[in-house]
Amino acid sequence: MARCVGLWALLLALHVQAGDGQVVQMDSVKSGFVGSQVELRCVFVNSNPPVKVSQVTWQKLLNGTKQNVAIVNPVLGVSVLSPFRERVSFKQATVRHQMSSLEDTTIVFSNLQLSDEAAYICEYTTFPAGNRENMVNLTVYAQPQTRMSLTSTTIVAKTPRRKMTVATCMAANGKPPSVIKWETRIKGDATYQETRNQNGTVTVRSNYQVTPSRETHKQKLTCIVTYRGERITESVVLNVQYEPEVKIEGFDGNWYLNRQTVQLTCRADANPPVTIYQWKLLNGSLPSNVEIKNNTLFFKGPVTYDLAGTYVCDATNAIGTRTGVVDVNITDFPSPDRGNFQSTDFPTNPPNNHGIQQEQHSAGVVIGGAVGGVALLGVAAVLLFIFLRRRQRTFKGDYNTKKHAFGNGYSKAGGLPAHPSKPKNLPYPDDSDDEKKPTQIGSTGGFEPSDRNFDTESEDLKRPYFTVDEGESREYDERTLGFQYDPEPEIADDMISQTDGSVISKKEWYV
Repeated sequence: MARCVGLWALLLALHVQAGDGQVVQMDSVKSGFVGSQVELRCVFVNSNPPVKVSQVTWQKLLNGTKQNVAIVNPVLGVSVLSPFRERVSFKQATVRHQMSSLEDTTIVFSNLQLSDEAAYICEYTTFPAGNRENMVNLTVYAQPQTRMSLTSTTIVAKTPRRKMTVATCMAANGKPPSVIKWETRIKGDATYQETRNQNGTVTVRSNYQVTPSRETHKQKLTCIVTYRGERITESVVLNVQYEPEVKIEGFDGNWYLNRQTVQLTCRADANPPVTIYQWKLLNGSLPSNVEIKNNTLFFKGPVTYDLAGTYVCDATNAIGTRTGVVDVNITDFPSPDRGNFQSTDFPTNPPNNHGIQQEQHSAGVVIGGAVGGVALLGVAAVLLFIFLRRRQRTFKGDYNTKKHAFGNGYSKAGGLPAHPSKPKNLPYPDDSDDEKKPTQIGSTGGFEPSDRNFDTESEDLKRPYFTVDEGESREYDERTLGFQYDPEPEIADDMISQTDGSVISKKEWYV
């Protein structure tokens, strides 16, 4: 059809150009929507000198066949042929009232129909120039009727899970065809189908398939229809029914003996809502101090070992029954790294702040006592170490020594004590050999300087005193020291005699 219309337009253009100045002016293309109104312009430009217009004829050209639409004659008047009579008219009033001017013979289509799509020729019959004509192509569009709907008002998530069509989007009787797209967060698949109708329109249909579940409930699904650059959107919200999703809350892992106010709550996410909650203790019966209110177990009194076990909650709605399980264990003491909250996701009753503060205070006392004890032990160990260290540096002798050489041997000045005058020659027993000859005892303490190596023994001389144990003193009494001192008065073990005859405590000496 388009090829024929193009050929006719070319022939008409050549025909107009071949004239002697008379021109029929028309639009090359016109368009309109079904049910709308459209004007097909036709204006005759006369020559100078002008020719006489005898008649104007509008024709419809479809598939190479002409069909008269309307005719206007200056003498005979206006005639609109069937089936256009009710919907076609001349725009200018001079033409409608059979007046002599026929320069503008534009026609108006009302209530445009798909069947009106064709090529239209406006032909002028003149004298003596003959016929002059031109053509316009009329295109008729059909706005699609869009509709989106759920396949069912209630979508049930069944087990086993399977994909199903949940929504349909349709653009019906459109010309040209529409384009459908889906916009949603739901993971699914879309199918498309086009149907060409007898009147030349096209119906486009798309189905969206998902696997119904708790996650798809209340999700938004939007259909976007694009028609000739125009976007038409429509949305629905899925209503998915599913079995309860059950979770038991309240056990925080810190149920200890004598704890107060503990409870377990059965939480269920379900559509429709849960109508029945049933509690039970696996391999046993519920404790006697349990009170059941709706979906919550209240344990009266302090926590005991009888509360330990596996608790089961069965939640039932119109779709089915699902179960939640929690294992409760009881400890002897509270865990310091856990709180006493009943639930972290769904708060129930407010916590007992007074009880929590008392438990936290007790735990703080225990921890503080332990830390204080460790600190005291550390301080005691440091003091003991300092004491022993000072004692080691100060004391050079033996507290258990009973006899001392050259007096008591304890002199703060470090010198040897003075003694009463003694014989200068010390006799040895008869059995002594020549080497044991009498030796002069000097005033420096009874030894010749040549007999002692003070260089090698300088460290010993720095000591304020020296002692010998009891066995060694006995040997000195028999072989070396030929004289004996008068027995000194006994003093307490913790006392030390001085050169002036006084005694002081060992403790005072080393402080």
